[in-house]
Amino acid sequence: MPRPLSLALAAVSTLLAAAPAPLTAAAPQPASQHSGVWTAHHENVLGTSLELRVRAASDSAAHRAEQAALAEFDRQSNILSAWNPQSEFSRWQSTRRSAVPVSPELLMTLARFDHWLRQTGGLLNAAAADAAQLWQHAAATGERPTPAILEASADRMRQPQWQLDAFHRTATRLTASPLVLASFTKSRITAAAADAALRAGASGVMLNVGGDIVLRGDMAERVSIADPAADAENDAPLDTVLLRDRAIATSGGYRRSVTLDSEQISHLIDPRTAEPARAVLSATVVAPDAEQAGALATALAIASPAEARALLCDSPSADALILYRGGERLQTPNWARLQEPRLDRTVFRAAANRPASAPAAAVWNQNYDLTIKLNLPRLDDPRYRRPYVAVWIEDENKYPVRTVALWFQKPKWLDELKTWYRDDRLRNLTEGTDLSRTISSATRAPGAYTLKWDGKDNEGKLVKPGKYTVCVEAAREHGGYGLSRYKMDFNGTPQQTTLPAQPEIGTVQLDYAKR
Repeated sequence: MPRPLSLALAAVSTLLAAAPAPLTAAAPQPASQHSGVWTAHHENVLGTSLELRVRAASDSAAHRAEQAALAEFDRQSNILSAWNPQSEFSRWQSTRRSAVPVSPELLMTLARFDHWLRQTGGLLNAAAADAAQLWQHAAATGERPTPAILEASADRMRQPQWQLDAFHRTATRLTASPLVLASFTKSRITAAAADAALRAGASGVMLNVGGDIVLRGDMAERVSIADPAADAENDAPLDTVLLRDRAIATSGGYRRSVTLDSEQISHLIDPRTAEPARAVLSATVVAPDAEQAGALATALAIASPAEARALLCDSPSADALILYRGGERLQTPNWARLQEPRLDRTVFRAAANRPASAPAAAVWNQNYDLTIKLNLPRLDDPRYRRPYVAVWIEDENKYPVRTVALWFQKPKWLDELKTWYRDDRLRNLTEGTDLSRTISSATRAPGAYTLKWDGKDNEGKLVKPGKYTVCVEAAREHGGYGLSRYKMDFNGTPQQTTLPAQPEIGTVQLDYAKR
């Protein structure tokens, strides 16, 4: 007979403590007086983008920490991924009513799903993919599922999906409902990767995997929380918090929704009803434990306000910010202690011989802005790093009126951005500052980035209407290079275009339209 769940969890914890590459953290060592911070960006990590920042005593120590974190991502993905048909989880999911020996990591993850299923009153359920597939099909066909179909799906999700036996280290699949180990699993893997970086010699680490962030050791970070109503990389955030030795996760349907009868249907499903989550735009949780942050963020993005308050009351170590579709904002009492004033991360120098500002009567139409969508190439290389990228706007005299984005890792390689670097006016305006931010948001697709230009120059003043050139440049250290330029007439008439792919850039979509 299987042991009770409490004994099962204890037994699985014992197994994990003895397993290679344990999930528990090694104690971080004090930072060297000569330590520095190294940053890297990778694509296609757990199906999204990775921002990695480590504090280490040397470049070689930072490299070892980076490689250790990436190796842990690979190891855990090979166990828990639902999208890799060769993963241990995928192979186990194809079985039926057979006690299958499984790894300690898979056994513990399934046990933790059982825990959170109870803790959230059924809001977190690995079988939510059952109803998600119904709504994806509905969006494709234009036919909503009937109440009877939804009730049948909800009934399937209410069934026990597996049975665990920690003593024999087996898991038995009980149903045919599709399962996805989403929600907090990404947060758990990210925490394990952070611990691996610390064991490899880093004294501090920050990992941002598609908007779920873990900070460990000697590392503090200002984290911007994406506004679901203004989701560009350079949009003003919903809020900003200062974190150290914490995890933050954000959940919401604004990045991965489908459209049905002009309604945006969230990918988040209430398993109790098989209906998509509709009330919450975004739910962000800060907690000492990454699993708790990920699990609560998903649950709060589905829960009613009353259910949210009850969940947070039962989780006193967590703080949360929830934004509802009607504009209401719910936050825990201690959230204010985490908040930082909104700061402009870029300090601009006044440029010599700058053209005079436009008269007030001839300025940009503030009802319009330009959306720039970058689609960086998706390479099969699991160690693919995001290239250095500069995006700026030039007027008809080729004067750089606005630097929209500048992403880099090592200042010494900035000259690889040949056009941007050779223009002293651009470099003076940015002073070598990385204009990217650490952002907690709903998960996005790898390599997909959105920027906006609101018609303002680098001093925050509206430019005059007319023709401007959008410039996008990308380069890799000792690697490929690409430059796209396109002149548009910003005169209040909507226009769209897609620039052809360049090496390291991919396609660039430009959309000048009303906000």
